[in-house]
Amino acid sequence: MKTLPSLVTMLVLAAVYVLPVRAGTDVTGARLYAQNCAVCHGADGHGGVGVPLALPAFLDSVSNDYLRKTIRYGRPGRVMPSFAQLSDAQAASIVRYIRAWSKTPAPHFSNAPVRGDAERGARLYAVQCAACHGADGSGGRGTGVTFSRPRSLPIIAPALRNAGLLAAASDQMIKATLNNGRAGTPMVSFRQRGFSARDIDDLVAYVRSFASATSTTPKASAAGPAALIFDSPYNLEETVKNVKQAAAGKNFRIIRVQYFDQGLVPKGAENTKRVIVYFCNFPLLNTALTIDPRVGLFLPCRVTIVEHAGKVQVMSIDPKRLSTLFNNEELDRICDKMTHLYRDILEESTL
Repeated sequence: MKTLPSLVTMLVLAAVYVLPVRAGTDVTGARLYAQNCAVCHGADGHGGVGVPLALPAFLDSVSNDYLRKTIRYGRPGRVMPSFAQLSDAQAASIVRYIRAWSKTPAPHFSNAPVRGDAERGARLYAVQCAACHGADGSGGRGTGVTFSRPRSLPIIAPALRNAGLLAAASDQMIKATLNNGRAGTPMVSFRQRGFSARDIDDLVAYVRSFASATSTTPKASAAGPAALIFDSPYNLEETVKNVKQAAAGKNFRIIRVQYFDQGLVPKGAENTKRVIVYFCNFPLLNTALTIDPRVGLFLPCRVTIVEHAGKVQVMSIDPKRLSTLFNNEELDRICDKMTHLYRDILEESTL
């Protein structure tokens, strides 16, 4: 007999992965897109955590080779992971499925390098591009996802100092994007703004110069357990009290205290030797969710206190360890801060 969690998992997977298939669609591509892409880019390609792939101005300005290499390399340090486990045939099927959203044939760009003055391009970049793409090319902040209001724009500015993008985009494609812009996004046509051919070539040369400081090699996941565990010299009730006091001392609001299996067993049958303390710092929570909504998988904060064979232990997840799963350097920084806070709370409550 299947357990409740496994049934719930099956229902969630069915809800996420069953997509409407258009007539003439690459069925394999549709299935692979549903399994690997839809959760971030949307079932219909209109975006979510990931960029809207069905945006006409996007599809009309990127080659199939760019899409294939993006799948292969991802965007190291950003939300987009590398799908190195997919075969070339599988990646090609996904590209065909995505391309079918456009009625326009895929553009082709040569691999001929653009010859420009990178130093002059750096000066142009600082004035014209840094406000959106970051002074160092690290891209716009967060994911572009909002919570309580419609988004005014479908994307945030991508990271240009990124090995995945630089491996996927040829000089000629970058040049075409600068010349034409992308309608429906903040990216305007530099040609229409009066930039000369030399200006655009210099900007391309500067963006390409980022390649020497980047790598497409995925960052290694942090080693070690995904939990922080401390032994407590106090009994269960005293330890719970200490955890609450320590969390409050770090500007967290206590949300509730409950038994670990509450709601999973009949009321009154809970194991009273396993307790969870839930707490939250709402500004920190909002900042983390704005950076990457997937952090909600392990928020709000919680500490579990367990008594077994006369021994009391205090434990929590390690946010720094789990954040490596999400390929988002900005999220890594805030999760590192959260790990330090968790350690301080656990240490203080078990002194």
